[in-house]
Amino acid sequence: MSADEPQAWKLTLPCTRDEAEAIALADLDLPAVLMTSEVDEAAAQWRLDAYFDGEPDPATVAAIRELAASGGWSSAQPSPIPEQDWVTLSQAGLEPIREGRFVVHTAAHPVDAAPNVRRFRIEAGQAFGTGHHQTTAGCLAMLDGLADARFANIVDLGTGTGLLAFAARHLWPGAAVLATDIDPIAVAVTRENAEANAVPGVDLLVADGARNAAIITRVPFDLIVANILAGPLIAMAAEIAAIAAPGAQLVLAGLLTRQADEVTQAYAAQGFALAASDVRGDWTILRLVAGAGRASGDAPAGDRAGWASDR
Repeated sequence: MSADEPQAWKLTLPCTRDEAEAIALADLDLPAVLMTSEVDEAAAQWRLDAYFDGEPDPATVAAIRELAASGGWSSAQPSPIPEQDWVTLSQAGLEPIREGRFVVHTAAHPVDAAPNVRRFRIEAGQAFGTGHHQTTAGCLAMLDGLADARFANIVDLGTGTGLLAFAARHLWPGAAVLATDIDPIAVAVTRENAEANAVPGVDLLVADGARNAAIITRVPFDLIVANILAGPLIAMAAEIAAIAAPGAQLVLAGLLTRQADEVTQAYAAQGFALAASDVRGDWTILRLVAGAGRASGDAPAGDRAGWASDR
């Protein structure tokens, strides 16, 4: 840490599992990095760790305490983290991840080249999707399991760091690959990561959902990946179905295991059948197959006015 950098601070609070899940799903506008972990499975004890660049103000501390209110109002106060501890913490848990023919690592944890293994260097803290989250790693495994299939037109909705789009490009080098995200910063990060990892031919687009005109012009997609959250996945079921080719494969993630049935039912209503699932801790990755009943690119019934306004 240089002399002009603010010292990192940390606040640790007890919380419940429900609170931990809510924090993971929430879109919070707080000047802190929040991490939840299970302390004691038998006792159902969880913990919220909040990290700050400098000493947090009382309003921020109060807002974070509110997130863990039912876990007991702890008297713990934020405190500075010694420099040596912060360096150790920032690298903890970021050892290389191996999924099928992929290895994901950071610059601090380089890996040796191995035959038939594609390495991706994705730094933590840039955007969601470093490969170290169970949902992203599960998606890598799901894509790896589809390696023998043939795909010509692929879209990664909510690409984050671009990792899943990069994996698709590696597995199906002859396919067209589009990576989209609602966040312009994520798209910029994906572009940087593509250059750093020498990944060619991934088209990038800032887009909210699947109704963007630039997406519609490229339908139908025979492989769709969406590692987002359960709520948006359910809300997007009809529009994702409308861009899918008959028989398309759909990989969905970002949903808690207790939400898997609701997500599956939302897509079953659009003609998708569940083909596989992968449970990783509290998270589940789904693979579904589109039915042949809908002509790809058609807006779902009752939604055509909305589609027209987005084109």
